Amino acid sequence: PYESRLAKLNLFPLSYRRTRGDLITVFKLLSAKFAPDMPSFFLSSKTENLRGHSKKVHKPRTNYLSADYRLSHRIINEWNSLPQHVVEAPSVDSFKRKLDQLRDHHCQD
Repeated sequence: PYESRLAKLNLFPLSYRRTRGDLITVFKLLSAKFAPDMPSFFLSSKTENLRGHSKKVHKPRTNYLSADYRLSHRIINEWNSLPQHVVEAPSVDSFKRKLDQLRDHHCQD
């Protein structure tokens, strides 16, 4: 019933909407124009020779994370797996559009 209502209303599942919101927040935090005075919650990845985009971030390895790092810890794998054309979008609206297109493309397979 839940899936059929989502399809009828043309909505994404709650899990995707949460992940999408977290990815949008990360995009805003990593874009200096949106948060110039924001403390660095995300550590840049030191490896530049791997596949993927240039804005990869490092995931802290600890079981006891402060509140500052909880968002980053739960979303970093998703962020690092995004293609470069999505991550380097010029605006938030463009990022949202490309993220939704990517999801639609993966759901068709």
